Amino acid sequence: MPKNKALFLDRDGTIVKEVEGDNPAKPEELGYLTRPEQVQLIPGAAAAIASARKLGYKIIVITNQSAIARGWLTEEELTRINNRTNELLLQENSGAIIDDIYFSPYHKDGVIEEYTRESSLRKPGVGMIELAVKKHDIDLANSWVIGDAYSDMKTAENAGTKSILVKTGYGKIAYRKCLDEKVKIDFIADNLLEAVKFIEKTEEN
Repeated sequence: MPKNKALFLDRDGTIVKEVEGDNPAKPEELGYLTRPEQVQLIPGAAAAIASARKLGYKIIVITNQSAIARGWLTEEELTRINNRTNELLLQENSGAIIDDIYFSPYHKDGVIEEYTRESSLRKPGVGMIELAVKKHDIDLANSWVIGDAYSDMKTAENAGTKSILVKTGYGKIAYRKCLDEKVKIDFIADNLLEAVKFIEKTEEN
């Protein structure tokens, strides 16, 4: 049996809108999505996920959630946020089904002891992808990481997948860092929907 191909999608800034930081003078400093009522889909995200599933891709969300280590969010609250995201996606498009969600609660600067450490689960580590590969039998060479952050593009490089940087969220800031760090990007898209359209074109060629 052939292995599955997957889209490894970042959540914040790729599927849902980033929450702005507290300092307008420093737009590169992220805010943290900590409540279900903050969840807003990026336009076209639901259509993109539905289209990718029709192309035969597993949809796997991989998201760093250091707010848990920092004490601003619990795992239970994160579950409610993810459930709200799924609910909004399905309201917009019944085919926008996420196959699995992996998250990293760890950060070395945290205040919650059990989460205050380095972890390969935290992007750009590949721990979340490795878990998904085992569970879903994924062929990484035919899979993509799509996100708006430098860590997403570096994760793709580390895992051996193809990569798409989206300009939503913090994509423009991430692009500059990827250039500085010489991290490969296979394609730059305005948003997730354009990213999936690009993938569809590559499969037609």
